[in-house]
Amino acid sequence: MKLIPNWRQIAARSHSMWAFYLSFLALVLPDAIYLLAGIDTNPRLWWIIGVALLAYGIFGRLKAQNIDHPSDGGDPYTDAHLRSPPWIAIAAVVLLIGGGVALSVTAPPDQTDPGEPAVVQLEGVPSEAAFLDVAVPLVAKWEGLRLTSYLDPVGILTVCYGETQGVRRGDTYTEEECRQMLARRILEYRTGLHRHFTAETRTRRLTPERDAAYASLAYNVGVAGAGGSTATRRLNAGDIPGGCEALTWWNKAGGRVLRGLVRRRSEERALCLVGVGTA
Repeated sequence: MKLIPNWRQIAARSHSMWAFYLSFLALVLPDAIYLLAGIDTNPRLWWIIGVALLAYGIFGRLKAQNIDHPSDGGDPYTDAHLRSPPWIAIAAVVLLIGGGVALSVTAPPDQTDPGEPAVVQLEGVPSEAAFLDVAVPLVAKWEGLRLTSYLDPVGILTVCYGETQGVRRGDTYTEEECRQMLARRILEYRTGLHRHFTAETRTRRLTPERDAAYASLAYNVGVAGAGGSTATRRLNAGDIPGGCEALTWWNKAGGRVLRGLVRRRSEERALCLVGVGTA
C-alpha cells in the first residue's frame, strides 16, 4: 500500500486525524482514569465528548476541502493548507482529560454544604411485604408478561416475567402464577444484592422504593453486575443521590443505548430518590 504524499504532516496536523486520535482517547480514558485514580466517570459525558470530536473532524475536514478546492489551484497536501497547529491539539488533549475528570468526580460523602439533598435516616431493613409491594409491579412493568414459554432473542427458553430457570418448551402459567414466581425470584435477587451492601446501607439507607430500584437493576443485569456497580459503591459510601444517578448509566444492551432501558432506569432513579429532599 502506497501512502499519500506528505502523510507525516497530515497525520501530525490535520483536523480529521486529530479527531481520530482524540476519539480513541475518549474510548480508553474512562477505564484508564478508574484504574489509575479510582475515579468513576459518567459514560454519558464521554458520549458527548465523542460526538463533539466527530463533529470537529467533519467540519474541520470540510473547511480544509473548501480551502483546497481545485478551482483555487490548491494542493491539499501542502503544509500551508494543514490548518491544525500543534498547540491546538495539545490544548484539546488537556481539556479532554481535565474536563473528563473534573465533571466526573463526586465529593466524599462526609463533605456537606447547605445545598446538598437532605436524606431521611431510616431504621432497619424494609420488610419483604413493603419491598414486594413496590418491586413486583416495577419489574413486571418492564419485563413484560408471556404466559407460554418462548425463545428469547439469544435462544434461551423464557416465560412469565423473564424467568429462565427450569423452563421447558410448552410450559404455560396463569398471570397469578407468574406474579408469584416473580415475587420469589425478585426476593432471591434482593438477598443476593444485599450481600454487596454494608450493614449501614441495609439498615439506614434503604426505603422500600430504593430497595426495589436496586433489586430491579439486579434482576435486569445480574447480582454481580449490580453489586459491583458504581451505584452500589456510592450508596455504600453514603452518597445516596449519586448512587441513584448511577443507576441510569445501565442503559445499554449490545453496546447501544436503548430507549426502553433509558425509561426503566429513569423510573428506578425516581423511586431510589424517594426520601431524599432538599435541605
